[in-house]
Amino acid sequence: MSTTIGDGKVVNIHYKLTLGGGDGRVVDSSEGRDPLPYLHGAGNIVAGLETALAGKSEGASFDVEVAPADGYGARQEEAVQNVPRSAFPPEAELEAGLQFQATGPDGQPLMGMIASIEGEVVTVDFNHPLAGETLLFSIEVVSIRDATDEEQEQGHAS
Repeated sequence: MSTTIGDGKVVNIHYKLTLGGGDGRVVDSSEGRDPLPYLHGAGNIVAGLETALAGKSEGASFDVEVAPADGYGARQEEAVQNVPRSAFPPEAELEAGLQFQATGPDGQPLMGMIASIEGEVVTVDFNHPLAGETLLFSIEVVSIRDATDEEQEQGHAS
């Protein structure tokens, strides 16, 4: 009897990610690397992909389209902010496209990207780079196993 994917299983997948409406360019892939391990049901991967994987068996290969709401969410205009250049360290070499980590109001880490610089005003975008995008995954389920107690406790595969 084959094992199927469900909560509490550690799943190893190979994947290829392209964007809907795009040019077919691969955005991310496990090609040439070890498969990606994740703990099913722990929110380790985008919700739409996790839902599509539920019930699949080892060896399954399939394609799935994940809408923004089930991926990295919609782009939020309030996540694009203008900040003074003085908010950055004086020695920082700033340029459009530069990614950086900031601290949010509750002390949580926030990833940001500099969208533009005009004089002393730096426009930063705290949206996930794939927010608002339809994600197209090609998936191969490599292996499925029961999670260890430690993995269950930690909420991710070891």
